[in-house]
Amino acid sequence: MGAGKTTIGKVLARRLGWRFVDSDHEIEARTGVRIPTIFEIEGEEGFRRRETQVLRELTGLRNVVMATGGGAVIAEENRRLLRDHGLVVYLDVSPAQLYERTRHDRNRPLLQVADPLRRLQELLAAREPFYREVADIVVDGNRCNAQAVVQLLTREHENLCNP
Repeated sequence: MGAGKTTIGKVLARRLGWRFVDSDHEIEARTGVRIPTIFEIEGEEGFRRRETQVLRELTGLRNVVMATGGGAVIAEENRRLLRDHGLVVYLDVSPAQLYERTRHDRNRPLLQVADPLRRLQELLAAREPFYREVADIVVDGNRCNAQAVVQLLTREHENLCNP
């Protein structure tokens, strides 16, 4: 949450001439409600089921840059789908930086707690091994701005497509 996946994904897709898709936005479009409402009604488990269903479909598309929700890697099936169907980038950002980027955002149900920074630390500690497991590329999102990350990923794409 707040790593820059959507911002970087949109710019990268534009640069590659590809389509950009955000799995969370896709879930909202299909359900007609915001993610906090899904969490409220179905809980995190219900949301995660929807997330896996959407990822099954989106990972079958070609010439797409996709941003997933930060918790998508929790499910083993999701990790397999991501690993098997694309180049996965992990934007490694510190909890303190994530907190600064998300502290005013009320659309993040997992951060609606008394101590959001502590929650971010807990989430990252639990998820980071999964992020690293699926990542083909790890980018230090603390030191690189969005444009620098897009330039790096564009070079990586060119190297992979033109060895």
